[in-house]
Amino acid sequence: MSIFLAVAKLGITVIEAIGLAGVLILMTLESALIPIPSEVVMVFAGFLVQKGKFTLAGATLAGTLGNVFGSIAAYILGYKVGRPFIIKYGKYILLSKEHVAMAEEFFAKHGNLAVFVGRLMPAIRTVISFPAGLACMRFTPFIVLTFLGSLPWNLALTYIGMILGEKWSVVEEYSLYVDLVGIAALILLALYVLKRKRG
Repeated sequence: MSIFLAVAKLGITVIEAIGLAGVLILMTLESALIPIPSEVVMVFAGFLVQKGKFTLAGATLAGTLGNVFGSIAAYILGYKVGRPFIIKYGKYILLSKEHVAMAEEFFAKHGNLAVFVGRLMPAIRTVISFPAGLACMRFTPFIVLTFLGSLPWNLALTYIGMILGEKWSVVEEYSLYVDLVGIAALILLALYVLKRKRG
């Protein structure tokens, strides 16, 4: 069994044990940069909605609030620790002061859109809060847009779980590939921005 599937199965066990609190905790960890697949968590929650153990609104809200709480942790990490850490140690991972300045400029101009859209994209959604904190994005818009961006993602996944019913676990097999597509999209976006900047 892969580490990914082991984590997914652990998440299912947590939800079965403590219900919606488990959904909230797992989605908090996911948004706090812990590699827990939201696709599995929320689709399984949707399956439990179909079984009558949760409501659609309750499961979606638990997942979304979890995203907000975890995003606050990632934001604070970027805001309080990120910049000094990157300036001091960034050269070892090919990041410079210029990269920090670019991130801050990007979020100054496009922060709202970046946070909202980022929450809707696989893979990207789990890390978008760190650069928002790094760029010192205003906290209130960050929270509001994190909530608004997370809500449709969690609602969609929960609804998919309701539709799939007993077959919900098929998502376990493909959720990693969904994240890989998101990473590829992020790389393509970065290349496009770089090309425009140079052009």
